[in-house]
Amino acid sequence: MSAIVVKDGLVHYEAIGRGKPLVFLHGWLGSWRYWMPAMEELSGRRRTYALDLWGFGDSDKLRVHYSINAYVDLLGEFLDRLGIWRAALVGHALGGMVALLFAAQAPERVEQIMGVSVPLIDAAINRPLVSLSDNGEALARLVARQANFPEVNLEARRADTAAIAHSIRSAMGRDLRRVLSPLDIPVLLVYGGNDPLIKPPQTEWLQSFDDNVRTIFLNGTQHFPMLEERNKFNRLLMDFLDAGDNLASLELKKEWQRRLR
Repeated sequence: MSAIVVKDGLVHYEAIGRGKPLVFLHGWLGSWRYWMPAMEELSGRRRTYALDLWGFGDSDKLRVHYSINAYVDLLGEFLDRLGIWRAALVGHALGGMVALLFAAQAPERVEQIMGVSVPLIDAAINRPLVSLSDNGEALARLVARQANFPEVNLEARRADTAAIAHSIRSAMGRDLRRVLSPLDIPVLLVYGGNDPLIKPPQTEWLQSFDDNVRTIFLNGTQHFPMLEERNKFNRLLMDFLDAGDNLASLELKKEWQRRLR
């Protein structure tokens, strides 16, 4: 276990591997832990990091910092403290919002972004997640129904429900389509085709983005494609990191799952 102190609060993180830095940011339901399969897969070619945002996992519960803007600042402080100037980012839901907003604020510090199940507008956050965000028991039941994975079930129950509720409220009124448009770094948006918690972007939105933004749907997966389709997700991430600006070359291959098992 590793930790740093930021704004008088303890921030837990884990790091494995060697190479260029790759930082994973978790979503509203979980912690760094559900990134471990991807971190292990990528550790042969990247130095991988996953941190717990305040209120989640083993990081401190600091209610004054339970906003998306505070998490964006936390990411910058984290990179500074670890001596990382530029990194590739992978963010899930809340973590994806943080990654995109950080890139808009400091584009020179972000190499590329994979955003997983990222709500581009507040209406994309489905009602169950919003309505249950401040009810710990009901939220735990929701997690058990939607993600029967120990990496999620255990950590979601440890999260401060105030962190979930406050950060969801701070997501209201945001339109990340405006953030995406000016970015000139490669951005891959990945959505589970059956995600009950986050609605995917509409087709007409995607047509307005430049070639540096690509969207891929993992049909048959829900909110946690990194766990539901680990091999397929990890291969897609590896291909994305290798693709650079050539996002048109990315495609899902049926043989990935067979070959990587």
